[in-house]
Amino acid sequence: MKKIFFYILIITLLISCSKEKRSDKAAIKMQDFIISISDYSKKIKPGFIIIPQNGIELAFTDCDTTEGFNATYISAIDGIGIESLFYEEGPVEDDGRLFMARKIKNSSKKVLVADYVSDNTNIANAIQLSQSEGFICFPRSSENYDYKYIPDSVINENTNDINTLQEAKNYLYLINTDNFSSKEQMINAIDATNFDVIIMDLFFNDDILTSTEISQLKTKANGGKRLLISYINIGAAENWRYYWKKKWNTIHPCWMKRKYEGYKDERWVKFWDKEWQEIIYGNDDSYIKKITDAGFDGAYLDNVEAYYFLYFKD
Repeated sequence: MKKIFFYILIITLLISCSKEKRSDKAAIKMQDFIISISDYSKKIKPGFIIIPQNGIELAFTDCDTTEGFNATYISAIDGIGIESLFYEEGPVEDDGRLFMARKIKNSSKKVLVADYVSDNTNIANAIQLSQSEGFICFPRSSENYDYKYIPDSVINENTNDINTLQEAKNYLYLINTDNFSSKEQMINAIDATNFDVIIMDLFFNDDILTSTEISQLKTKANGGKRLLISYINIGAAENWRYYWKKKWNTIHPCWMKRKYEGYKDERWVKFWDKEWQEIIYGNDDSYIKKITDAGFDGAYLDNVEAYYFLYFKD
C-alpha cells in the first residue's frame, strides 16, 4: 500500500509540474499574441489603444514581479483591466494583484477596475478604494453583473476632451445589449452620457456598428471628446460571432478546447493556433481589422488568462 501511495504521489507531482511548465510556455505565447495584436493594430491606426483584461501577471518577465516588467509586453499595452480587484460580491482578500496593479499604474499605464458589488451599500467604498490607488473604476451593482446597464451617475464627471487613456477619469463598461430593443436605442442611450471612455461591443446582436455611429459616440453629451474601445474575446470562441461556422456545433476544430464553465456558448481555444489568430488579427476579415475599420480608438482584450485555465482547470 505504501508503494502504491508513493507511486500515486509521484505521478500527481509529475502531472502538476508538467502543467506548470505548459502553463509557463502558454503564458509566453499569450504575451506574444497580445504583442502581435498590438503591433498589427497600431500599424493600421497609430495610437490604437490595447487594454488586456485580467492576466495582470503577464506584464512581468516570467509572470514574476521580482523579475521586473516584460519590456516588450508593457510597451505594447496602454492599460490593464482588472475584474473583482476589491469586491467579488463581498470584499476580496488581497491576492497579490493589487501589488502588481500599483506597479503597472506607476509605469504610466491606466488601470481600469470592474468590481462586482452585490451589496449596493458597498459601492461607495469600492469607488474610494480604486480612487485612492489612482485607478478608474466601474463598480457593478447586483443587477449589473453582465455589464448591461448604464449607471445613472458618472464618477468624476467632467467636460474635458479625452484624447488619451491616461486622461480618463471614468469609464462605462457596456457589452450586453439585452437591455435595449434596438441598436438605435442603445446608441442614443450612450450618446446621452458623459463617460470619458466607453467599452462596448463591435456588434449589436449580428449588426456591426458603422463608422458613422462610432463617430457620433465619440463626443460626450456635454461636448467633450471621449474614447471608444471595442470589446473582443481573444481567449475563447463565442458561437454567436460572425466567424463561427455551423459545423463547429458538432465537429470542433482541433484548436477549440473544452467548454467555458458558466458560459455555455463559449469554448476555450488554443489561442496560439494559426487559424484562431487569423480570426483575431492580420487580415481584412479579422476581428481587429473590423474594429479599426469601424473607427474605434482601441480594443479591450478579454480572457487573456486563458493560458492558465487551459491547464489548471481541467
